[in-house]
Amino acid sequence: MSSIIRKSGMGVFTLAMLNVAAVLSIRNLPSQAEYGWSIIFYITAASICFFLPSALVSAELASAWPQDGGVYLWVKEAFGPKWGFVAIAMQWVENLPWFPAVLTFVASAIAYVFDPKLASSRWFVFLVVIVSLWMATFLNFRGMKLSAFLSSSGAIAGTLIPGVLIILLMLAFFIMGKPSSIPFSAGALVPNLDNMNQIMLLSGMMVAISGMEMSAVHVTDVQEPKKNFPRAVFISCAVIILLSILGSLGIAVVIPENDISLAAGALQAFDKMFQIFHIRWMTPIISFLLAYGALTMVVTWVLGPSKGVLEVAREGYLPEYWQHRNENGMPTRILILQASISSVLSLVIFFMPTISGAFWIMSALTAQLYMIMYLFMFAAAIKLRYSRADVPRPYQIPGGKAGMWIVAGIAFLTSLLAIAVGFIPTGNVRAEGTHAVILYIAFLLFGSLFFMAVPLILYHWYEEKRRKELSGSGSNVS
Repeated sequence: MSSIIRKSGMGVFTLAMLNVAAVLSIRNLPSQAEYGWSIIFYITAASICFFLPSALVSAELASAWPQDGGVYLWVKEAFGPKWGFVAIAMQWVENLPWFPAVLTFVASAIAYVFDPKLASSRWFVFLVVIVSLWMATFLNFRGMKLSAFLSSSGAIAGTLIPGVLIILLMLAFFIMGKPSSIPFSAGALVPNLDNMNQIMLLSGMMVAISGMEMSAVHVTDVQEPKKNFPRAVFISCAVIILLSILGSLGIAVVIPENDISLAAGALQAFDKMFQIFHIRWMTPIISFLLAYGALTMVVTWVLGPSKGVLEVAREGYLPEYWQHRNENGMPTRILILQASISSVLSLVIFFMPTISGAFWIMSALTAQLYMIMYLFMFAAAIKLRYSRADVPRPYQIPGGKAGMWIVAGIAFLTSLLAIAVGFIPTGNVRAEGTHAVILYIAFLLFGSLFFMAVPLILYHWYEEKRRKELSGSGSNVS
């Protein structure tokens, strides 16, 4: 089956669109637009220090080790299976609360197609989240070909088309002779980084454009992976950076700053833009496209880390039960477990004061876990230049070992900074007093330690079990 998939595997365009679907989210543009021209600085800095390095490192590692496993395989090659297990566990766990969070956006988008008031109904949001989550899970049962089609079509319909539309509306705004809502000045390009909130925003920007490494788990499904994987990575990087900058500026230029802050998300921002241009009839259409794009983004991420966990199971560090794959080669039992945990987490919709705040604290934790995974990945890239220098690398970061130290080293330090900044409570938390601050820091600290401890415990448990089996078989032979 796997050989058949490879012969008719993904091309450069499909993989590039899968990357776009995995990383770029239109729902982030309104919050980025609030920072006006300085968003150019933030996205450029985040791209140079983190996004592009993660893409370059992923391209090199995937070209050198074009087998299933992704981050697990790379970290395992560098530091052994124990730390490979921890790295892929961080990537897998951080998705569990992220799925419901993204799908609440799908619920809001669907509400805008029919009746915006539905977006405030907890039961409506919960049902859409559950149905969408399990739909995304079962669609992946059908195999990589369908998943790749949904991801690429979702990137085009739900990301590229809305993103280009924002840019076109911005151009039309200027052609009509209307003044920009954010007057340009050279000083507006560079923010005042003495403010801790500005540094926190830069850290958050890195999380918003992370995920380029995820597509590496599909490298065995790509036509000529050693050549086409790096190409797809560079194409998707260009698309993501350009649309992030121009899309954010498009909203900022057309919509006054006070209205952006009132527009709690992409749907309201589009609605406001359509109001200005007297084409409000397009709101339901764009809402449908955004819903489809967000849903296919979940389809993309449902499978990615799960394939890495499958490799852990196949190497004997999880019960044999989790090694199961269906006739399409999909790790169905891992996918069902993932959807079940996310479904339980979705219940917080009924217990938090607001729907939007229901996943906020969990999102802060998952950002920490994700950055821990990146620490392992960047460190592994440096280590493998020394320990596995013999492995051919069809794509290689320029500059030899020094080049790798610079690229991966800067990204490693940036990830470390993001983790440190992540422990700084937001203004809302600080306003609630010392007790809330302590709880916030404790939740992130103990949550991170707990989720790192679980794979370590499982690893040592199975290693001990394996030693006992080997010693038992040895004593039988004697």
